[in-house]
Amino acid sequence: MLSLIYLVTRFHKFGFMQKLAEKRKMLSWGLSALPVAGLVVVTVKNMYIGIIIALHLALIWALCDLVTFIHRKRKHSWSSRYETGVVAMLITAVYLGAGWFFAHHVFETDYRLKTKKQFDHSPLRVAMFADSHLGVTLDGENFARQMKRINEQSPDVIIIAGDFVDDDSEREDMVRACKALGEMDPKYGVIYVDGNHDKGYGNGRDFTIDDLYIELEKNDVKILRDEILEVGDVNFIGRKDHHDEGRLSAKQLMESADDEKYTIVIDHQPRDYDAEAAAGADLVLSGHTHGGHIFPSGFVGLAMGFNDKVYGKEVRGDTTFIVTSGISGWAIPFKTGCISEYVIIDIYDR
Repeated sequence: MLSLIYLVTRFHKFGFMQKLAEKRKMLSWGLSALPVAGLVVVTVKNMYIGIIIALHLALIWALCDLVTFIHRKRKHSWSSRYETGVVAMLITAVYLGAGWFFAHHVFETDYRLKTKKQFDHSPLRVAMFADSHLGVTLDGENFARQMKRINEQSPDVIIIAGDFVDDDSEREDMVRACKALGEMDPKYGVIYVDGNHDKGYGNGRDFTIDDLYIELEKNDVKILRDEILEVGDVNFIGRKDHHDEGRLSAKQLMESADDEKYTIVIDHQPRDYDAEAAAGADLVLSGHTHGGHIFPSGFVGLAMGFNDKVYGKEVRGDTTFIVTSGISGWAIPFKTGCISEYVIIDIYDR
């Protein structure tokens, strides 16, 4: 609300509004409120788009006002022209336009790792994605196209690190996406773990988590919920989401795994690093953070201790941690702090 009020006062600063105000003050304020009323209409249709536009425009305009104030004080000039507003709107349009592009276009991010443990064949190629949140920027058909891109990389295994669906995903998209997973042919199959949104909040969608499990299993996707899958010379450990009751500790899970094998832990939320490193995991894969999604939210979450890492690779002892920014994102169809991506990891034995 403060942003909207501020924007009305900014639009009223335009030269033609100031001239109109000299004769018809109320009309000038009414016209200044029209663009803001348009933002309110956008917010009613899509709350997140409207809020993001309003907040960014208000903040950028305030920064432009500050720069203009400093410049005018130094130049000792108080011109009545108001180019600042035009510049602020252009910067906002370019900034959020880029954010829209990065949210709706999926990139490939590659990592190369080394291990002292032996593989039947090297490198082991892992494809991983998280946070598809079906229905936000990817419907079922668009998701299927991204899976074809991943399949073309000939991965040995495909890992879904949680939040496959969203709170208001539609059954039709969910079924089509699961079918797309069944059309892929990695050597070690497709592995799925839960994210915090997969169960759904408020039961507002037209399918349940059990319906999702049925469709995944129908398409040969392996569901791991605090379970270990041993395939060849690799352990895959899928953890329940951090908020799930009865979740086993990393130590409890690793005690049941063959420590001679390379161990990949899949944990949707990157917030148990010390325990997973101490338990002896070789590689931990996560999503959840969306790479920060809207700048600077990722840094705020990190500073407040919500996550151990927001994006990218980190090594602690003998454990490598990788957090993906997600192939899509939750609710907000802009990404100003990251890109949308899937990850290809090549792991070489020495």
